[in-house]
Amino acid sequence: MVKTIDAEMLSKMFLAGAKNLEEKKEWINELNVFPVPDGDTGTNMTLTIMSAAKEVSAMEKPDMAVLCKAISSGSLRGARGNSGVILSQLFRGFTKGVREHEKLNTKIFADALEKAVETAYKAVMKPKEGTILTVAKGGAQKARELADNGEENLETFFKEIIQYSDEVLEKTPELLPVLKQAGVVDSGGQGLMQVLKGAYEAFLGKEVDFKVSNITAGRTQTGMASNIDVQAQMDIKFGYCTEFIIMLNRNFNIKQEMDFKAYLESIGDSIVVVADDDVVKVHVHTNDPGLAIQKALKYGALSNMKIDNMRLEHEEKLFKMSGKQKEEAVEEEPPQKKDVGFIAVSAGDGIQEIFKGLGIDYIIEGGQTMNPSTADMLDAVEKVNADTVYILPNNKNIILAAEQAAHMAEDKKIIVIPTKTVPQGITAVINFVPELSMEENTETMIEEIKSVSTGQVTYAVRDTIIDDKEIKQGDYMGIGDSGILSNGLDLLDVTFRMIEDMMEDDKELISIYYGSEVAEETAEELREKVEARYPKCDVELQYGGQPIYYYIISAE
Repeated sequence: MVKTIDAEMLSKMFLAGAKNLEEKKEWINELNVFPVPDGDTGTNMTLTIMSAAKEVSAMEKPDMAVLCKAISSGSLRGARGNSGVILSQLFRGFTKGVREHEKLNTKIFADALEKAVETAYKAVMKPKEGTILTVAKGGAQKARELADNGEENLETFFKEIIQYSDEVLEKTPELLPVLKQAGVVDSGGQGLMQVLKGAYEAFLGKEVDFKVSNITAGRTQTGMASNIDVQAQMDIKFGYCTEFIIMLNRNFNIKQEMDFKAYLESIGDSIVVVADDDVVKVHVHTNDPGLAIQKALKYGALSNMKIDNMRLEHEEKLFKMSGKQKEEAVEEEPPQKKDVGFIAVSAGDGIQEIFKGLGIDYIIEGGQTMNPSTADMLDAVEKVNADTVYILPNNKNIILAAEQAAHMAEDKKIIVIPTKTVPQGITAVINFVPELSMEENTETMIEEIKSVSTGQVTYAVRDTIIDDKEIKQGDYMGIGDSGILSNGLDLLDVTFRMIEDMMEDDKELISIYYGSEVAEETAEELREKVEARYPKCDVELQYGGQPIYYYIISAE
């Protein structure tokens, strides 16, 4: 009978859980309630946990505190989508409950699982039952019951928690009618179950390949150039990219943190110092990594050290570039300092150009088909040379990651405007008035986006019944703010009926953004039909270039 496990076993269990989730991610994606071609719960949860797994797999025999730090910080920064953010918060709460113990028994596990659920529920403004939260809560309740009844055998403990959590998962359709109507269980809850089942198999001794491969999704950009292209077009002022983690041997107060940052600024640039409890993560570009390391050693021991020669990388990149590219490889002027900056999440070259024209400083390429991570948000914030930065997520599945980034950001005030669609994001930035205070602007933008109705047209990837509509694979679907408004085999008809359902008497402007798969003349035909139906409204047609969605339409 096994009564306790140590950090080495917990590490194996975590990595096995991550691997099992990765293997099942496409199956979990298919559980998405809406039969759209971009159901991404499995992908988001996998990218979230793999961000932490990459750090964990690089460790050799970590102690519990260091392991917990890697799991917590890695998943927080890598969190994508609502499901990924909630998963990261579950890990954050769990690790808080176990990090001070070298050996974990059933009582400690029960306490930590309760802490995980408490932390995750607090992270969601309006927790909804029938989701991953419900499954996690059921598991924690079972753990508490078993521990309080004197169960000490971890094999029995884990097995019964998983069995009961599975039962809770099967009941999620009774708690969320939309799940019942679609004939599926909650996809986030199923993702959590795969993590637990993979971890349990490792506990039982199953051999698992713990190597973690790189997984990517999305990219952050100002134009269309990737980060490596931008790097290759710069002269390198400081040659060594230096990263490490300080495991503090005493409290790291605000003054020490500011002094340390000031020292790093005196020897380099691109400085990031993230302090969390007893660990500090450091990134700096410098010509003398030894100076940064010597200074850091005054605060504690170092781990995860990584030093890259950027000049060599720069030369290799330039060698591969054509002669024309070499001529263009000049250092760009840094953006001028502003009081207020804007970041928007957007997919489609046409929509991105619209946002740039409205003064957006940084665009994170992504959206419904590609949810950016909390780390993507933090990286974008660093690129905006402003004291206050607004983030426009433009998708309801990205808002939590943006809010998590706002809590983690340092030295800048981050304000998340909870835009759920691209048209809401456009409306928000249009209503920003530089002469007003931040409080007045924030209040105005939040109020104005409420007046925007949005519809989006895509296609169904499977047969289902939802919102009392029978949908066949291949149908076009018009999806409004509250659900599916229309469906059928004729794109023009489905789009027009969706618009009719969106319209109210107070609407004055209809904006049509057509996607990459729609010809301009086809979109023009839709515009003419809408104008004829609503002669008192201004109807604007613009190229959006967005993938997956044939049309994004707003009425305001």
